[in-house]
Amino acid sequence: MELAFTGPVIEWRGPAPYYFVRVPDDESADIRQVASMATYGWGVIPVEARIGEVAFETSLFPKDGGYLLPLKNAVRKPRGLGSGDEVAVEMTVRI
Repeated sequence: MELAFTGPVIEWRGPAPYYFVRVPDDESADIRQVASMATYGWGVIPVEARIGEVAFETSLFPKDGGYLLPLKNAVRKPRGLGSGDEVAVEMTVRI
């Protein structure tokens, strides 16, 4: 399943800051349809994603009926991304 969307980078301040992009509702609904085939436990969904020239593999976190795409420093720093920056995401759900 291939998806494309845009959204702002959000910061979660726990013991260490984490950065995410929330997957929009329509795309989250599509992911939920294949979630049982894709998840490897705890509801996380493995994906391949691209933001600009940076491609990476990660897992979506379920949150409030939708999903969050985590952005590691290796993804954010080359593009200088921080909280509030709008990003375009291309993503493939690995089934």
